[in-house]
Amino acid sequence: MLPFPPPPRPQNLNTKIGVLGSGFIVSDCHLPSYRKAGFNVAAIASRNHDNAAKVASAHGINTVCPTFEALLADPSLQVASHLLESGQLGAPVFATIDMRGIPHWQPWQADTGSASLRIMSIHHFDCMRHWFGSPDRVYCSTRADPRTEFPHSDGICTTIFEYDDTGMRAVVVDDVWTGPAREGCPADIRIEWRIEGLDGLAIGNIGWCQDPYTTPSTVRFACKGDTDFTVPELTESWFPDAFAHTMGQLLVALENNEQPAIDARDNLATLALVEAAVLSAAEHRAVDPASISA
Repeated sequence: MLPFPPPPRPQNLNTKIGVLGSGFIVSDCHLPSYRKAGFNVAAIASRNHDNAAKVASAHGINTVCPTFEALLADPSLQVASHLLESGQLGAPVFATIDMRGIPHWQPWQADTGSASLRIMSIHHFDCMRHWFGSPDRVYCSTRADPRTEFPHSDGICTTIFEYDDTGMRAVVVDDVWTGPAREGCPADIRIEWRIEGLDGLAIGNIGWCQDPYTTPSTVRFACKGDTDFTVPELTESWFPDAFAHTMGQLLVALENNEQPAIDARDNLATLALVEAAVLSAAEHRAVDPASISA
């Protein structure tokens, strides 16, 4: 039995979902997760219409919109942690996310000139913001990944978040090199997160970078007075199961006419945080994310 409640699940599974994009994450993660949860994916659009049609056929999606504007204009669609929240860990003191993994690179990434900050780090930044809010300053130091061939400067990134009101500090390490794991050296592939509070400690491992990528994640936590860590048994994996939970929360928000926990406007703050890290790395200085304008 889990010591925290399950993710929210909507009562109405008929709400129509429109999906933007038809790449690997959508085809192999989002859509299988939504199908497993019984969600109603009604339409898909992508800048590559032929690929969108291929993905729609593979996943039984009836409508392929010619453009994202057409999908958003369809009036029939919707457009658009417990431990911390319960206070069991106490006031947060220090948190880390440490990724030592070799992602599935996509061909379009070469056009961005980014190997990590805009591709991988953005997810970890978003997680930190979800847990602790936007930091007052970010300092990022990067170097190129020796393995990635397209021009970039951010293959290995160390990013520090500073919070003035609480003194909280967070560190994100994104290392897509991980040593010569593809060149004959034994590999140590993992993504670990850690939250230290005044009253407790939580540690987890995200299972997606394992083989297979459906490996369940792990978590353990302990509080003052405990004699050992509590270790819930997790049966679901980050890829693809987690995607149904974020969509489920959005559907619940629609049912209850509430602001979703993750919305498009909030995502802009994560994009600003990424751009602050890019600027920090380029100019070797701390940057206030609030200084990044739309």
